[in-house]
Amino acid sequence: MYRFTPQKRRSALRVRIGVACYCMLRRLAWFRWSRRFAVLKKTSSADDFESFTSTAFEHSVPLRRNLSDVDIELQEGKIANLQIAVKKVNGLVLKSGKIFSYWRLIGNPTKRKGYKKGMMLVNGKPRAAIGGGLCALSNLIYWMTLHTPLTVLERYRHSYDVFPDSNRTQPFGSGATCVYNYRDLMIENRTTDTYRLLVWVDDVRGRLCGKWVKDSPVTDTYEVYQKDHWISTEIGGVYVRHNTIWRRHFSVENGKVSSEADSEEYVTENHAIMMYEPLLESNKGEKTDEN
Repeated sequence: MYRFTPQKRRSALRVRIGVACYCMLRRLAWFRWSRRFAVLKKTSSADDFESFTSTAFEHSVPLRRNLSDVDIELQEGKIANLQIAVKKVNGLVLKSGKIFSYWRLIGNPTKRKGYKKGMMLVNGKPRAAIGGGLCALSNLIYWMTLHTPLTVLERYRHSYDVFPDSNRTQPFGSGATCVYNYRDLMIENRTTDTYRLLVWVDDVRGRLCGKWVKDSPVTDTYEVYQKDHWISTEIGGVYVRHNTIWRRHFSVENGKVSSEADSEEYVTENHAIMMYEPLLESNKGEKTDEN
């Protein structure tokens, strides 16, 4: 049974010490398991990727939102940050037994590397931060991965539900928040196939796009959906939203998807503080693909 616990107020010094400790532990883990992590080739030829002819899953999300209280410059900074980050992971080959680590590939998003101030949510409120907006990429990669046989080793849910449901195209809680470097997104290839990750910024369409492709015909497809959705009222009139994410597996043979699911699998649970009043007709939001 989920129990809402208000966040404790900690001193700035305690927070900095805690973050430093978590970052150090992450670097030690990266060093210990370094041979298992997939790395992006600095130079690649067309022959390296010609075998990846099957698309396991593809998706795209909007780059900009109609947020009146957010500076347009921050949204443009987010796009500039995504353009840098996608180059660190686009084209990554994930062989059998290898692990994808979001932050190990992208690295620390600093001003020196060209990252700009973008929108970052802190305690559910937008603020300007160098490298802000990169969660859009981790959200996209996580959502695409749920539609493949790849295994999610590490993922952190968002603590706040920021946008109302009007025109939402994905289940609430189907994203992955990332904070350098201790809140990572890690994906392992436990299959016998080889996968390649493609991500890019489409300026013309105003979309962040991506897909997982593989070196053999697609034999599996998935339907991702939510169960057990409810909203609770907690101490101080805080609304907390809850659900569980599940997926159904369908076999694919000769390009045809089976009419009935082969299995149903629990994925994760979500609990997030709502930043808007629930069940109000006035809360009409734009179409949203991120969580």
